[in-house]
Amino acid sequence: MYGLRTESCFDAAHFLTDYDGKCENLHGHRWRVVAYLATDKLQAEGQMKDMVIDFGDFKNALRDLTEAFDHSFLVEEGSLMEKTVTCLEEEEFKLSMLPFRTTAENLARYFAEQLLEKGLPVSQVDVYETPNNCAIYQVERQK
Repeated sequence: MYGLRTESCFDAAHFLTDYDGKCENLHGHRWRVVAYLATDKLQAEGQMKDMVIDFGDFKNALRDLTEAFDHSFLVEEGSLMEKTVTCLEEEEFKLSMLPFRTTAENLARYFAEQLLEKGLPVSQVDVYETPNNCAIYQVERQK
């Protein structure tokens, strides 16, 4: 098995809906996203012969995804009153509306799915909320 690993960070705010604790309040993180690729075989031809993929392509794919969230407010769709969203938009806050609760677990799955859609052989994505705490999403391998 061959693998590659890269990481990227972004700063963003969020809160957890229907949560009884500190995280129900608006707060921010320096989110660290670590992505892993895995494959049984290296490419056999061309410029990427004997490589999983070009590191630059992998790095850029992840950075494009994290850059889209950088310095934004991650919001679960339907979690705020419409007038709140309207006010935030009128103030020109950068909102990243997501169809899921903005937990590290869901963000790890989101990044894995986005990288898979780009054709990358993703095996795992880790999303750190703090230097010591991360959520892991492992992709089931196709047999």
